[in-house]
Amino acid sequence: MKRSASLTAIIGGLLASAALIYLVDFAAYPNLHDSMGFYTLLDIAFIPLNVLIVGLFINRLIAQREKAELLHKMNMVVGAFFSEMGTDLIRRLACFDRDIDADREHLLFTARWTADDFDAHRRAVCGDTHAMDLDRGNLDDVRDALAAQRTFILGLLQNGNLLEHAGFTDALWAMSHLSEELSARADLSAMPPADRAHIELDMSRAYGRLLGEWLGYVRHLKVDYPYLFSFAVRSNPFDRDARIEVAP
Repeated sequence: MKRSASLTAIIGGLLASAALIYLVDFAAYPNLHDSMGFYTLLDIAFIPLNVLIVGLFINRLIAQREKAELLHKMNMVVGAFFSEMGTDLIRRLACFDRDIDADREHLLFTARWTADDFDAHRRAVCGDTHAMDLDRGNLDDVRDALAAQRTFILGLLQNGNLLEHAGFTDALWAMSHLSEELSARADLSAMPPADRAHIELDMSRAYGRLLGEWLGYVRHLKVDYPYLFSFAVRSNPFDRDARIEVAP
C-alpha cells in the first residue's frame, strides 16, 4: 500500500511539474512562440514527462521481463529437485501419513484441473497439520535418503535464483532440518514418546511443504510443458491406478 501511494505521488509530482512549466512558458511568452526562451522552457517541460515514460513505464516492462526469466530459471531448479529426489521423498513420507486417503483426493491431479483447482488443493495440503505415525513406514530409509541428498539440498539453498521463491526455500529448510534430526539419533526405533512426537512434527512440516510446492510445480508443467505434465500424471505416487506406460 505504501509503495503504491509513493508511486502515485511520484507520477503526480512529475505531471504537476510538467504542467507548471508549460503554464509558465505560455504565460511568459504568449505571443512569442518563435523566441528561443519559449522553446527552451518547452524542452524543459518535457523532461518530467520523459522521466515518467522512460523511468517508470519502460523500466517496469523490463523488470517484468526479467522477473519472468527469473521465474523460468527457478522452475528449472524446482524441476531438477523433484526429478532428483522430491517425488521419491514424497512417496517415502506418504507412508507415514495417517490421513493418506483424505489427502489423496487433493493430489490426484488430471488434465481437467484448472489453475483455481490447483490453488485450492494446494492450500488444503500445504502446512504442518498432517498426522504422521512413525510406525507406519521405514524411518531408517527416510534418514538414509535425506542423508544421501544432503549435499544436493544444501547446494539448492545456495542458489541465488531461489531467493524469490520463499515457499520452496522453506521446504528445503524443513527437509534439511528433518535430515539433521534423524541423523543425530543413534537408534530411531528406541525414541521416547516425546521425541517421537517431535520427529512426527518435523516430518509433517517437511511433508506439507513438499506437497504444496509439488502441486505448484505440476501446475507450471500443465501450462508450459504438457509432455512433462503427462509424465507427472502417469507417475503420481498417490494414484493407485497410475501407470507409466501410455494407455491407448
